[in-house]
Amino acid sequence: MTGYIEVFGHGGDVETAASRFGGNAADFLDYSANINPLGPPKEVLEALQQGLHSVLRYPDPGHRGFKALLGERLGVTQEQISVGNGAAESMALILLALAPCKVGTVEPGFSEYRALARQFGAEILHTEGFEELNWKAPAEHIEQLMEKVDLLFLGQPNNPNGVQYPVETLHRLARKAEKTGTVLVIDEAFIDFIPPALRQSLAPDLNQYPHVIIIRSMTKFYAIPGLRLGYAIGHSKYIQAMTEKQVTWSVNGLALIAGEACLRSGERFELDTISQITIERTRLIQVLESYGCSVTSGEANFILVRVPEPWTAASMQEALGRRGILIRSCAMYPGLEAGHVRFAVKGAEANDRLLEVLGSVLEQSGDQDVDMASVDQGIQQGHTQHFEKIKGGKRL
Repeated sequence: MTGYIEVFGHGGDVETAASRFGGNAADFLDYSANINPLGPPKEVLEALQQGLHSVLRYPDPGHRGFKALLGERLGVTQEQISVGNGAAESMALILLALAPCKVGTVEPGFSEYRALARQFGAEILHTEGFEELNWKAPAEHIEQLMEKVDLLFLGQPNNPNGVQYPVETLHRLARKAEKTGTVLVIDEAFIDFIPPALRQSLAPDLNQYPHVIIIRSMTKFYAIPGLRLGYAIGHSKYIQAMTEKQVTWSVNGLALIAGEACLRSGERFELDTISQITIERTRLIQVLESYGCSVTSGEANFILVRVPEPWTAASMQEALGRRGILIRSCAMYPGLEAGHVRFAVKGAEANDRLLEVLGSVLEQSGDQDVDMASVDQGIQQGHTQHFEKIKGGKRL
């Protein structure tokens, strides 16, 4: 048994799944990518249809229309906004513009932090969260790491565990950043899925902390991953430095049209999304725990789960993949274990199918059509080969 699904280090790769398990990529029920199950707002689809003629001209290299709407919503100036081809480009631009020698990560965390930092030649140091803290790291451990690095990435809520740090902790870390000169990059790609009253963010207080940069994504909440759109907000000197390193027209015109339509789509879409995610996440957690899974109680639109033995992430991914369901293995995340997987939170009908199939699979602890030892060995070898390329960081 050779190969694995996370060939490129991320979920959502249905093409690789189709190659491995057979069938058509479009037919997979993809629980490995955390996208809004409602799909894009109708205003976005209408705006894209009406704006198709825009492909005949270059997009606005200054992203002015989108920035104007975004600045009004967030209470920041356009000089404090950098628009990127997805949140990943914003991360890359920060590293390219600031050229940190040492980058800190809090593990388990989004693998792109490490991958990009390594691509840009930085040394990677990290600290790890504790299971009893839902895989968060103690604030003092993060502060100690900040004393040793030039830049630190922090997920809020964090991927893959979906947990937020309290805003008091964020203020504490931001004050530490001002003392040490460390740039604190807070990744809020999934924060829109959390009810506004429960969001823990420094965005309203950003002007107090010149060393804080916040990254957000339009891709996940507004369900436009194929268009790629994200942004960063921070001190104008950092935003200007990022802009100077950005390739002209890296953000395409249709993405900008979609982004403006997203910001105009209104509160109803946001409320409907949050309501559905909250209800379905609660239901998924209850059933998963009844199946004997260990669940991390997060707040985002995904759930970190440790499947019961003798199942592992690799064998469960294989068993569900053969049945047309794609999940995210988290066994390669530093600090997590061989049985950790991540499920997106989808709509009720899709979740019914997932739970039905998963329940059937778990009843077969010795599943005859999956040689778990063989799967684990082959897939784990693939995991190791890929993640050794981006790992290499020192634990503090």
